[in-house]
Amino acid sequence: MIIPVVDRLRKVNAQIVTLPVPAQDGITRDNVTVRVDAVAYFRVRDPVRATVEVQDYQFAVLQVAQTSLRSIIGKSDLDDLLCNRESLNQGLALMIDSPATGWGIEIDRVEIKDVALPESMKRSMSRQAEAERERRSRIITADGEFQASQKLAAAASVMAETPAALQLRLLQTIVEVAAEKNSTLVLPFPVELLRFLDEATREVGHRSSGADPGPGQDDAERESTRSASAGGATANGSESAPPAPVRVMAGTPAPPAPSPGR
Repeated sequence: MIIPVVDRLRKVNAQIVTLPVPAQDGITRDNVTVRVDAVAYFRVRDPVRATVEVQDYQFAVLQVAQTSLRSIIGKSDLDDLLCNRESLNQGLALMIDSPATGWGIEIDRVEIKDVALPESMKRSMSRQAEAERERRSRIITADGEFQASQKLAAAASVMAETPAALQLRLLQTIVEVAAEKNSTLVLPFPVELLRFLDEATREVGHRSSGADPGPGQDDAERESTRSASAGGATANGSESAPPAPVRVMAGTPAPPAPSPGR
């Protein structure tokens, strides 16, 4: 029962109230200027305390929400504001709910809506993202080339053990090229000729790597052979029997000396 003039009636809405928090400018912990806005959802649990303890509970909740939002911005990094909003929303709700509980108000939830960045920061982030994508693409390309080189090395070792595999691979390549376009392929010389030249080159290399005498050594051996032959001839001449003495008689002509060969 309301007594006229003495009592006054005031209606309080017990439904959940949506309170948009205006955008707040702030500087993050890593010194980046941002502009953040949020939205708060709350309801009145105790209408008497909401009417008696505070003059305008909606305005009071709005001011607490703005102050808490600026505090959250200063304590957080830019990466947290962009990627880790769930924990920031919970922390913001706890900061607003702490004084609102004494006013008979329950904070249902608080969410950060948008984070506005300066244009210069947007360009820097875009360049960073582009550089990161370029780095990843180069790493993937290099990894692919490394794996391809390993496979090619293994294939080359197999083909080296089986020479016919190289010819089969050549024929397969010719078939693949001819399948795309109707063209005529002219081979200047067959593969067997290349294999023959390769084997001949290897054989010549093995021969040249052996212990063959050089030109100086041949001349020395020839000179030593000639010296040995001359020495042998001298030795044979000295060992031959001396010619028999010839007596010359008076009045008779001397006979001719016998030749050494007789």
